[in-house]
Amino acid sequence: MRGPGFIHLHVHSAYSLLEGALQLETILKLAAGDDQPALGIADTGNLFGALEFSEKASKKGIQPLVGVELAIDFAAAEERISERGHVAWSGKSSVVLMAQNEAGFANLSRLVSQSYLEGDGSGAAKARLDWLTRERLDGLICLSGGPEGAIDMPFAHGQDANAIRRLDRLADLFGDRFYIELQRHGRVSEASVEPRLIDYAYRKGVPLVATNEPFFKSVKEFEAHDALLAIAGGTVLAQTERRKLNDQYYFKTRAEMTELFSDIPEALDSTVEIARRVSYRPRTRGPILPKFAADPGASEDEVVAAEAAALRRMAEEGLDKRLATTGIAPGKTEQEYRERLAFELDIIQKMKFPGYFLIVADFIQWAKAHGIPVGPGRGSGAGSLVAYATTITDLDPLRYNLLFERFLNPERVSMPDFDIDFCQDRREEVIDYVQDKYGSSQVAQIITFGTLQARAVLRDVGRVLQMPYGQVDRICKLVPANPADPWSIERTMNEVPQFKQMAEEDETVGQLVEIAKALEGLFRHASTHAAGIVIGDRALQELLPLYRDPRSDMPVTQYNLKWVEPAGLVKFDFLGLKTLTTIRYAVDMVKQRGVELDIDAIDIEDAATYKLYARGDTYGIFQFESAGMRRALMELKPDRIEDLIAMNALYRPGPMDNIPSFINRKHGTEDVAYPHPALSAVLDETYGIIVYQEQVMQIAQLLSGYSLGEADMLRRAMGKKIKAEMDSQRVRFREGAGPNGVSEGLADEIFDLLAKFANYGFNKSHAAAYAWVSYQTAYLKEHFPHEFYAASMTLDMAQTDKLSDFRREAGKKGIEVVPPCVNRSEVVFSVKEDRIHYGLSAVKGVGRAMAEHIVEVRGNVPFKDLGDFARRVDPRVLNKRTLETLVNAGAFDGLVPRREVAFAAIDTVMGTAQALTADRSTGQGFMFDDPADTAFRLPAGVPAWTTTEKADRELSAIGFHLSAHPLDAYADLFEKLRVQRWGDFERAVKDGASAGRLAGTISGRQDRRTRKGTPMMILTLSDQTGSFEVIAFSEQITEFGALLQPGKSVILQVGADERAEGISLRLLSAQAIDGIEDTIERRLTVFAADVKALGPINAQLKRGGEGKVNFVVIRDGGAREYEIELPGAYRITAEVAGGIKALDGVTDVRLH
Repeated sequence: MRGPGFIHLHVHSAYSLLEGALQLETILKLAAGDDQPALGIADTGNLFGALEFSEKASKKGIQPLVGVELAIDFAAAEERISERGHVAWSGKSSVVLMAQNEAGFANLSRLVSQSYLEGDGSGAAKARLDWLTRERLDGLICLSGGPEGAIDMPFAHGQDANAIRRLDRLADLFGDRFYIELQRHGRVSEASVEPRLIDYAYRKGVPLVATNEPFFKSVKEFEAHDALLAIAGGTVLAQTERRKLNDQYYFKTRAEMTELFSDIPEALDSTVEIARRVSYRPRTRGPILPKFAADPGASEDEVVAAEAAALRRMAEEGLDKRLATTGIAPGKTEQEYRERLAFELDIIQKMKFPGYFLIVADFIQWAKAHGIPVGPGRGSGAGSLVAYATTITDLDPLRYNLLFERFLNPERVSMPDFDIDFCQDRREEVIDYVQDKYGSSQVAQIITFGTLQARAVLRDVGRVLQMPYGQVDRICKLVPANPADPWSIERTMNEVPQFKQMAEEDETVGQLVEIAKALEGLFRHASTHAAGIVIGDRALQELLPLYRDPRSDMPVTQYNLKWVEPAGLVKFDFLGLKTLTTIRYAVDMVKQRGVELDIDAIDIEDAATYKLYARGDTYGIFQFESAGMRRALMELKPDRIEDLIAMNALYRPGPMDNIPSFINRKHGTEDVAYPHPALSAVLDETYGIIVYQEQVMQIAQLLSGYSLGEADMLRRAMGKKIKAEMDSQRVRFREGAGPNGVSEGLADEIFDLLAKFANYGFNKSHAAAYAWVSYQTAYLKEHFPHEFYAASMTLDMAQTDKLSDFRREAGKKGIEVVPPCVNRSEVVFSVKEDRIHYGLSAVKGVGRAMAEHIVEVRGNVPFKDLGDFARRVDPRVLNKRTLETLVNAGAFDGLVPRREVAFAAIDTVMGTAQALTADRSTGQGFMFDDPADTAFRLPAGVPAWTTTEKADRELSAIGFHLSAHPLDAYADLFEKLRVQRWGDFERAVKDGASAGRLAGTISGRQDRRTRKGTPMMILTLSDQTGSFEVIAFSEQITEFGALLQPGKSVILQVGADERAEGISLRLLSAQAIDGIEDTIERRLTVFAADVKALGPINAQLKRGGEGKVNFVVIRDGGAREYEIELPGAYRITAEVAGGIKALDGVTDVRLH
């Protein structure tokens, strides 16, 4: 073959979402293997991979040709009925546009961006025909689009006139940069359309070009790709009316293409000609930032100088304020602060980053000025004194020995990166401020791509293969679900025998696994980065193409996080931290007590707060609430912030192996040893144990004369474990340590120790900042527990398990959580009279808008009764189901003591509210009565709910038992049965008890196996005092397993042990609670004021059991009483007593 012969111009990568099955690396590998000198990617509707492809291709010696397959709305200006009378179908309506030069790429980027930003909001890109002008298309080469494109489809559907009009329009717009695209995959439509394309080309003098439009690697991947198209279209493989290609859409070699088009050699020559016409590829750039403190026309050096001067002024003034209010850290001098500040400022100016610091300081200062909580720092940024002085961070880096070079290394130029935590409720306000300040066109979010992961792709492929859902579900569940270490299908085949067996024994399952394996890892959809924002110095679409997420109005970069910074944009992380919102809520509630609390100025040495950590009372405490951490804290007994910082850093896989040693050394039961005596200055605060990455850097500085910048390079090299680099660093470390009296052998030992800790040592700046946030939450819990719990429950409203746990924790401290109430509750959890009131919006199905409406119409005037409630609410905001849920939750108990009566009145409530609303909207009042004077009648004769029904309804409305519990019906029996409440038993175990009887309602059951493979079971139960867990083993499971089902109430005999993390219970025996009342003698006394009540009472009584019934009949207005004992025995329960008490004519009921 002379010359290249053929060059691919229309290749789809995986960035053609749910369409392309070729990753860029695969495409480039195939091209390199075929000695292809150039390659054109034209993904559907986007430039997601443009920069990545450009960089990776050029590194492999392949010329990148950057294009896009873009849909154009030709049909909007055309007749909708074809020449044959069939309704028109426009197909993809696309053409291929390829950037010829820099102006062409800019035009392409703008056109694709506009197609998203001004499109129909569907998430698909489509350009309007009137956007296409010669000026806006300058520098672009156009291919007609292929069989599914804007030209071939109308030809194939008999719309020849439309097709020719489109060809004429494109030829006019692009001139000699327009090519008619021919493809040959053996499809009938291609054969019928090709003669008309060639005819037009020869008549009009438009060149032909041959393309292949590959979507997958080889013929054998066709089946998997066909499944991918079915997934994309929401169809199934067996369906005939769907988009379908054939097995010829694979990545063909040059030889295959030259043979395929040997009869039209000029179409092949055009591919080479187009590649030669392209003289541009997108390239990486240095960082581009808005000019913060310089004239728009200033040179780069002038900008840096002006911004450096502004930053210096801000930092020096800020440091003065910090030293005046917070003071100088123990053991430090003011001169050290001044020298450190000058050193950092010089490096920031030298590295040309003062603008970055000014931008971050500006939006953080704005947030703080507007009362938006900002975190004290996150990541290595807390190591900067300039950041502390300008209020970017709130930790004094000298007080905590934090290193600036860990954040910004003068010996390795890379962008600084402040991760900023904001209160999650108000984070959007800060982003809005940034958009207003720099212009919405200069601020964007960052795109991310969701991939087809193992379980999801198995489910998708199972659906298109029409396999039974249950079978696919069983297969998917065999793939271990571990977000921290996702399992691939290949790994599951190798390591899960049952999965492999199913694939080998069932042909359909084998097909499912093979197809899913081929599609796994492909991009499924585009989304946005949770926190990343980029800010440019000009409209961002001049720097890179933009996308629009259908769920947001904010522009999104088309390059992902890995490629947006090489494109010249600087990322700022605006993170929402729930804990900051919890702190804000709590502090606001504390103010309602009349206490002004500055949470950022609390005493860092508060003994009571450290005692809270020491007793492991850290449920709900940021970073310290896991059971394992609580155990470690109880052993450590921290008494200073440095202990909390160290525990935050140590409690993670790897470093946690050192926790026992750390604890023992603190308490003097293990000697503190240093790798070298000189290192005591660095390792003293962590008792000789290397905990932080900063310590690795300081040791290299102290022992081997590294600068801190060099030491950061050493830390990075050790983390990456590149042998050649490690070997040269070892020699450098050895040589530096020698003059300090360190032998080669000891230097090597210390170097190996550092290498180990550099890999999993933690960033101290991050640990310190988060330890401070944790300390703030612990301080609130210790000194203002009501407000802490109310705030924590507000932020975890959607997690009923956590709400139940917080309620139990509060109960241990004697803090009552009262049920929701339309008269007392607020929208969220609140504190009144030292009780926590359940938030109305936390009731399931109520929602914030409905809760806000109730609180708003209530105002300062409580509802008098249900009628008053009905007259004041708007039925367009509240609905019947919401009111039923509120009744079940107990929210109307203050207006109607019996929930069943309130429930029965809901239709009347809704009817009254709707009638009043209708009258108000028509301007009519009630003709005869003032509605306020109209009596609201509650229904009579409503059957009473049993205690169990009441408890079950409350459970469904709240998610756990708050005021009513299924065991309430048996409360009077428990003393006779020697059954203890969980709260009492918990205290008894702490006093030495090792066994007892408990009653509980089962809320959860987990069946597992021990390490030996024998069955075990973990039961979660609750009674009126809280919830608890009981472990059962093989023997008890065999005997009682059938009884121990969720929803059942049972009496358990348990053994108990007190452990560091709490009380451990093991099951000894179990019995059902139902029917237990029949075994105990009880007496029911009924007080009746009306003889008419006797019949209904008799209907409620059931013979059998051991119970006796007495009647006390009241006559003559209470002047006389007659007591009668009924003959025989009856089944007496709390439900029976409650039902009789609800009857008309019954004044009281007593159960003995």
